[in-house]
Amino acid sequence: MEKNIAILASGNGTNAENIARYFREKGSARVALILTNRPTAYVLQRARALDIPALCFNKEEWADGQPVLQALQAHAIDFVVLAGFLARVPDNVLHAYPQRMVNIHPSLLPKFGGKGMYGDRVHEAVLAAGESESGITIHYTNEHYDEGAVIHQYTCPVLPDDTPDTLAARVHALEYAHYPEVIESLLQAL
Repeated sequence: MEKNIAILASGNGTNAENIARYFREKGSARVALILTNRPTAYVLQRARALDIPALCFNKEEWADGQPVLQALQAHAIDFVVLAGFLARVPDNVLHAYPQRMVNIHPSLLPKFGGKGMYGDRVHEAVLAAGESESGITIHYTNEHYDEGAVIHQYTCPVLPDDTPDTLAARVHALEYAHYPEVIESLLQAL
């Protein structure tokens, strides 16, 4: 039976679009809902273009979690994917999806993770620390930012002349290549 995925995103939504297209092609699951916490997030435009229902919840609704949980249940969501989602997931939503909610982080956790560490901030920190490699971490979501059990990590080199933008490009390539495949493997285990 086809599984229903919800994607939580706060920004541009390139990962959300990549995941939606991947599963449209594969047919093993479908992105049935996109949720955001920002009314101006471009992911809403992507959802519209992909004909995927999308909802935006305000700060109070996210803090409460009940409206979010009701939306997930109304769309019969089996699995939740965070893709550039910058808010904390409420406990009641987390508890409704044990081992069925994943996040992606643009570094090799536990390095360069935690609240406030996202996007260019991560890449700047990697470069400032003189790291020789970076990458992505796909992990289960829990009550703490970027501290859930690691599922997979994929690496890329940090080059001597890297800027945050050039490093980000390699990290994004890893995200696009691996996140949908990892999600698919987790769905097959459900």
